[in-house]
Amino acid sequence: MKRKYNYTVNGLETTAVYDDCTVEQIFLPVLRKWSALQENLGRRVRIFLSAPPGVGKTTTAQFLEYLSKREKDIQEIQAIGLDGFHFHQDYILTHEACVDGKMVPMKEVKGCPETFDIEKLKRKLAELKDGTTKWPIYDRKIHDVVEDAEEVKKQIVLIEGNWLLLKEKPWDELIQECDDSIFISADETLLHDRLVHRKIKGGLGKKEAETFYEKSDSKNVRRLMQAHWNAGENWQMKQDGSYERIEEGGTK
Repeated sequence: MKRKYNYTVNGLETTAVYDDCTVEQIFLPVLRKWSALQENLGRRVRIFLSAPPGVGKTTTAQFLEYLSKREKDIQEIQAIGLDGFHFHQDYILTHEACVDGKMVPMKEVKGCPETFDIEKLKRKLAELKDGTTKWPIYDRKIHDVVEDAEEVKKQIVLIEGNWLLLKEKPWDELIQECDDSIFISADETLLHDRLVHRKIKGGLGKKEAETFYEKSDSKNVRRLMQAHWNAGENWQMKQDGSYERIEEGGTK
């Protein structure tokens, strides 16, 4: 049975729809696992949630935070994102990146791994392990990064972003900075439909949305699906938007 959840994240009203099986059999068990992990280690734990574009990783991360606050036997988690580690917009507008062996303007490939400041990310991940830190966000109203916008206080921190489990240098080094991880995969046809629909909903025509998918989103989807670490938790998005837990080679 699907349920609609309404909750507030950083002062913004959010709605998510999940079926009971996903919540009871996947979300709650993983939250309990992280609570036990934190108690066992006696320090802050850092969890990576990685997925290709279109899977809904941000919504899922925010929902897991909401769910952790609702359940009495679970420690509260804090969900934060990778997007605040884009290079600043003025840098992106004036620099190029080497993508697929070619130098291209960063503004044309914004969102791919080469448009992120990974050295800043490494520093912040190290700070996270040791104590309270401030985290950058990406403000979609101004289309730019805002530094130190969010204070990270919780002892279980869930960091979501496309490239956190990318198995390409230098991103492959990040795996050392997490205590557990989730990778969510999905059929590329399903992601195509979701991403094109997202662009149309945002105001593009169907032809423009399809063109954007082929030039940008599709490349990012394939790149991550072809080269990522096997995570501690591997989930698959189904056609109806629900999840199932999988192991290498099949369903668990």
